[in-house]
Amino acid sequence: MTLFCGGLQVSAQELRIETAEHNEAMTVNASAVMQVRRATAWSVISDYEHLADFVPDMQSSRVLQRDGNQVLLEQKGSLGFLFFRQPIEVRLAVTEWPQQRIAAHAIGGNLKQMDGSYTLETQADGRVRLAYSARLVPAFAIPPLVGKPVLRQLLKRQFKALVDEIQRREALTLQEQKQTPGN
Repeated sequence: MTLFCGGLQVSAQELRIETAEHNEAMTVNASAVMQVRRATAWSVISDYEHLADFVPDMQSSRVLQRDGNQVLLEQKGSLGFLFFRQPIEVRLAVTEWPQQRIAAHAIGGNLKQMDGSYTLETQADGRVRLAYSARLVPAFAIPPLVGKPVLRQLLKRQFKALVDEIQRREALTLQEQKQTPGN
């Protein structure tokens, strides 16, 4: 995956996304290694109010309350394919460790369980690794032949969209720095 912006190239050299099903639960483990600044990656994954602008099938994401590193977040979206459409609404209790980790736990909505976390690590070569892991248990019936593959694809598309946005913002920042006199 490579993004070009004004002649500058930003790419994710390693992108891995794995999903699995365990009874009614869906788990996802994803990671991407990128040549970006950690601050850029953090600014994207913690940009709750704008996630719906670039995350597929998310209609809204808004902060209901913030108290230091504790955030109450409400997100709405949908899961769909052909004749199957399921609205998804979730309230998340989020804890932030700035520039390092975000952990989220569902406290309301139509997911029985949702626990997930994003972790940022700077590697020895200076690249940044974004890791995401989550366990989801829907509180609604998912048609087995249609729903679970669609949910798997949605999780993959959403993580890839985050990575793409991180790279887009990094490329824009690099372009702005290149155009600023004295740089």
